[in-house]
Amino acid sequence: MSVFPKIKLRPEVEEYLQAAFKNDELISDVGPLEAERKYERLLNNLSHPPAFTTVRVNTHLASVEHVRSLLSEEIHKQYKGFSVPFLEHPDLPDILLIPIIGPRKDLQELTNQVIVGAQCGNAVLRGAHVYAPGIISASKFTKAGDEVSVYSDIEGKCKRGAKEFLGTKVFLGNGISEVRRNDIFNSNGPLKGLGVKMTEPIYLSPSFDNVLSSYIFLQNLPSSVVSYVLNPQPGEKILDMCAAPGGKTTHLATLMHDEGEVIAMDKIADKVKKIGQNAALLQLNCIKTFCYDSTKALTTNQTECGQGGPPFLPESFDRILLDAPCSGMGQRPNMAYSWSLKEMNSYQPLQRKLFRVAVQLLKPEGILVYSTCTITLSENEEQVAWALQTFPCLRLQSQEPHVGREGMKGAGLSPEQLKQLQRFDPSDTVLQGIDFNSLQDFKYDDLIKLANKDCIGFFIAKFMKVQ
Repeated sequence: MSVFPKIKLRPEVEEYLQAAFKNDELISDVGPLEAERKYERLLNNLSHPPAFTTVRVNTHLASVEHVRSLLSEEIHKQYKGFSVPFLEHPDLPDILLIPIIGPRKDLQELTNQVIVGAQCGNAVLRGAHVYAPGIISASKFTKAGDEVSVYSDIEGKCKRGAKEFLGTKVFLGNGISEVRRNDIFNSNGPLKGLGVKMTEPIYLSPSFDNVLSSYIFLQNLPSSVVSYVLNPQPGEKILDMCAAPGGKTTHLATLMHDEGEVIAMDKIADKVKKIGQNAALLQLNCIKTFCYDSTKALTTNQTECGQGGPPFLPESFDRILLDAPCSGMGQRPNMAYSWSLKEMNSYQPLQRKLFRVAVQLLKPEGILVYSTCTITLSENEEQVAWALQTFPCLRLQSQEPHVGREGMKGAGLSPEQLKQLQRFDPSDTVLQGIDFNSLQDFKYDDLIKLANKDCIGFFIAKFMKVQ
């Protein structure tokens, strides 16, 4: 199945990624042909959305059963009466899975066209409507109420305000324009609000705009696994080092029954504000937010220690989550990755700097979880190998739940160590697409397996600090 072109990469990035996915260890294990297929599946699958929308229930305020009932009514309206199963994940008790229907092949492209940027296009493929700031171009006489076809400019070549665009674009579906063309491009300042209401998206995902905002949190499945792997306990002191926008932070607080202390840090003020807003919306009180650079969060001087905030003395935390800044090459859908190889490789030193701080801030017998939303060996398995060599006090731990695959070969880790890692890799599955008819043919276990495999790229490692 291929609706969209494979992800577009810079030549040096593609060469780098290809070498990583065809390394000697992997080829000796699966053979050169399967290594090639794995790499091709990766490029193809990254441009498509995952097979499921993952919804985390805020069990601090409501039961999964209650929220599932409320959501069922909403999705039934959005899907115009079609029956779509809501799956409760067997290993993640607060997670609901909703199949994404598509790609739909019966949609007719219309004369009136709206062109959106790549980032806006990615959001539309995950169920969002088009908001006015995301619109780059619209047909000459477009007015409110017109039916329009929406396209993504994946190469960033469409000029703002163009009346026609003949460059590379990808069809995202049809909708109703909520604004006039002149209002978008001739107003005093950027126009806000809804631009196109998607009525026939090529991938049908539920929209959650203003839907049960205190009861649910949209979170990719691997991101939900992380908090369970850290396994925070009520009364503990937890550090979330790179916390924005607060999805994992609020999940940790929920799993602790809002008892204890979750310190959430990020160095960008607007992002820290978002963490606080999410905590307030979900009515979680044990979260303390700080605008602070986590690479500077350690002090050995008692007088420099913050009053309840950073910097912190060594061995201050029971558990630490380092969901590290990364190259983001696991995000889906992503039809064009514009970063250079230099930009990609800039993250490994930063991750190691954060890791050094985390190890010192962790109490003996404490747990450190390292995670990324990328698929590169250099930011994942190679970091684990470096950490084990650099910090004799660290012991790699098995993970529960373990719903992803084991780590990828190529970093010199032993088979036993690879089994203790958890990698969600888009190259591990062949996309098959889901329509309303085929849903009836899937068994529950098959759908869960599909959800575990056909998701964003992600990596998790768990360590214990010993004396």
